[in-house]
Order: sequence, then C-alpha cells, then structure tokens
Amino acid sequence: MNDAGGAVLPWLVIRQDESGNRYRVGRYATRSEAQQIADALGDRGHEQLYSVEHVGQTAS
Repeated sequence: MNDAGGAVLPWLVIRQDESGNRYRVGRYATRSEAQQIADALGDRGHEQLYSVEHVGQTAS
C-alpha cells in the first residue's frame, strides 16, 4: 500500500478496545518505527491493546 507522495508504509499500528473493536492508528515505513509508537501508546495505561501488523497480515 502506498501513502500520498508514493511512500511505502507497510507497517500498521492497530488499537483494539475492550470490546474487541479494532482500529488502524497509523502507518509506518519500518516495523521498528511502528513498534515505538505502539509501545508509547500502550504505556499510557489505558485499557486498549496496541499491536503492530504488516499490511496483509491477519490477526490471530
């Protein structure tokens, strides 16, 4: 998948709430960058779960 400007952003940060609903939070060029964002969001102490997925990967 491409973002505006032609940048390839294949890594997603996904938020899952306490009801199991999943939302895309952002798209990133590297897994490391996406993981840093997911970790920072997860450290806020909310009940949501943040995960990193590659485009086309399905949740297990």
